[in-house]
Amino acid sequence: MTGRVSGDQVSGVGDQGSVCGPLITAYRSLIPYVEVTKPATVALLVFTALGTMIVAAHGGAAAAGPSAGLWLRAIAAITLATAGTNAVTCYIDRDMDAGMERTKRRPIPAGRIDPPERALAWGLALLAASLLLGWLINPLSALILLAGFVDDAVVYNLLTKRRSPLNIVLGGFSGGLPALFGWTAVTGSVSLTPVLIAALVVLWIPNHIWNLAIAHTEDYRRVQVPMLPVVYSLEKTVRCIVSTVLLMYALSIVLGFVGPFGWVYRGVALVSGLAVCIGNIGLLLKPTRERAWALFKLSSPYLAVLFLGMIVDVLVR
Repeated sequence: MTGRVSGDQVSGVGDQGSVCGPLITAYRSLIPYVEVTKPATVALLVFTALGTMIVAAHGGAAAAGPSAGLWLRAIAAITLATAGTNAVTCYIDRDMDAGMERTKRRPIPAGRIDPPERALAWGLALLAASLLLGWLINPLSALILLAGFVDDAVVYNLLTKRRSPLNIVLGGFSGGLPALFGWTAVTGSVSLTPVLIAALVVLWIPNHIWNLAIAHTEDYRRVQVPMLPVVYSLEKTVRCIVSTVLLMYALSIVLGFVGPFGWVYRGVALVSGLAVCIGNIGLLLKPTRERAWALFKLSSPYLAVLFLGMIVDVLVR
């Protein structure tokens, strides 16, 4: 074995580099289009849909378990719908995002998707694909996917976000629709249990968004978006947050007895919801941006744990 490298070996490395170079460039070009869909948000909403699918399939709501093909179509549909909606809303909010410290490094304001219309086209293409898959499942599921897009992109981002402090209340219904979609994908119908699960997510949203808005009040004030803490005092905003958290907690407990759940879910709901309530009451007693930010960071894991409790409960029983 020698230390010399032959010309053929050098040529091979060069050929490999010529192949890998375009692939690496394409990968780097694709990253902003993934980022603009907000993958973390997509993952949480898809998990709520998956949770209600499992509850419907194993909690006695479905006459027969869904096929593997239905599982795949449903997960793909809700993933594409939430990703596409997020891409469209990032396009709508591009000027606002450019003026906020928290969002100015997103792909559109940072110039990594240019022109911005590419993000709009990307989002609409994903949405169209999701509606097609939803229709193949059943028309009701497709309608729910469309309703989620309309409420988020149109009602929230286009009509109310820059006009009313109640923007997230009016635009929050879309957050509960993935859970409702998961149920209809399996059963083809709507009943009280999925409506209550969807309502639980809707009540979770103000705690999630308003605590974020408290932590970034100056950002929202700079771009003239009337989020609740921009329009009202910190104390009044926190009172509104605590009110929705208490309602959310109460509904999570009621759901444990109305839905097809046992003591696994009821215990998870009782303990995790109590922790969230104590944290927000602490914010009420001593309202600070630091505490609001910590509660914002806690809110997503809480929702994930709650849905995990639903899944484990119906599976182990």
